[in-house]
Amino acid sequence: MDSGNVAWMLTASALVLLMTPGLAFFYGGLTRAKNVINTIMYSFISMCVVSIVWVLWGYSLAFGTGNALIGDFSRIGLSGGSDELIMIIFQMMFAIITPALITGAFVERFKFTTYLIFLVLWITLVYAPICHWVWADNGWLLGMNALDFAGGTVVHINAGIAAIAAALLVGKRSNPGAGAHNVPLVILGASLLWFGWFGFNAGSGLAADGRALNAFLVTNTAAAAAAVTWGIISQIRIKKMSAVGVATGAVAGLVAITPASGFVNVLGAVVIGLGAGLICFFAVELIHKTSLDDALDVFAVHGVGGIWGAIATGIFALESIGETAGLIEGNPGVMGPQIIAVVVTIAYSLIVTLIILKVLDIIPGLGLRATEQEENEGLDISSHGERSYIQDGAD
Repeated sequence: MDSGNVAWMLTASALVLLMTPGLAFFYGGLTRAKNVINTIMYSFISMCVVSIVWVLWGYSLAFGTGNALIGDFSRIGLSGGSDELIMIIFQMMFAIITPALITGAFVERFKFTTYLIFLVLWITLVYAPICHWVWADNGWLLGMNALDFAGGTVVHINAGIAAIAAALLVGKRSNPGAGAHNVPLVILGASLLWFGWFGFNAGSGLAADGRALNAFLVTNTAAAAAAVTWGIISQIRIKKMSAVGVATGAVAGLVAITPASGFVNVLGAVVIGLGAGLICFFAVELIHKTSLDDALDVFAVHGVGGIWGAIATGIFALESIGETAGLIEGNPGVMGPQIIAVVVTIAYSLIVTLIILKVLDIIPGLGLRATEQEENEGLDISSHGERSYIQDGAD
């Protein structure tokens, strides 16, 4: 890679890393004050643990030669040489944020020490294989020409379905509370996510070129369209435009455009954003009517948004942009691989995540759930011995 591409990819990698603190603030603002440190720490510690796992064996399993299903250990400890360093660095940032996304489903009740072990197992057994299928040169989904430019399946569907598994096994919160305790923190987090997402999508072509410019533009467009859509629906339904709703809509639009950002034009991005705002809004409402306690709507935003984005990629892909014609240009054959990629990601992530969590739950001394006393006290104190706010009555 020439110096210009290297400079851009290092910048893009830093932008993607910034998304994880952004997610921490976004999630932290949505929880109660007595759990905000714990919620933020789920994301922050992912930056630490996953970074180590990635350089030791995660990258090798995801991008080592291996076979069509999984990499090998040829690059364990990054023994493959320095020519891959840009790919190693950039992909590390994706690996960091993906398990952090899952945590929104089980905030305010999951044992932090168990989460540390879950991080290692999930990256190794769930993230690395799916990453290999979609992005490694010999991955079987890539071989089928499944389109995922920046992580619709690998990151968002994967995390969204894992969130369902976690919410099912951890169970409902004993006292869900009154919702977001700090809306400005939510808006700050969403803004950092939006900013970092330019690296997420525009960097996924691994070059500073016209495709990166297009990915940047469609990313912004889809986020804006989804945010406006969510806000308008909120205004119609409750006669108020919720700030949290608009921020959540922007994230849904960013999720949906992720797999499509290297394949669609700005008009396709508008439709994808509108669809994300509409579909994810009603997905949130629908799931809230069930007994599933996905606390911060991870599945409704990332799972459903990712599924819509993957399908929409097949619909709106343009040959002039991504060298692959979609359904709108008369190529229905592109839809088969998209649907297969969605289905196998859902099935694999759900089953293996359930197994990991079930095993952790039955190991003596671990378990998934904090005690009722710890939940009532708040996980900031019980897990970290710290309070987020010093004023009296902040809970």
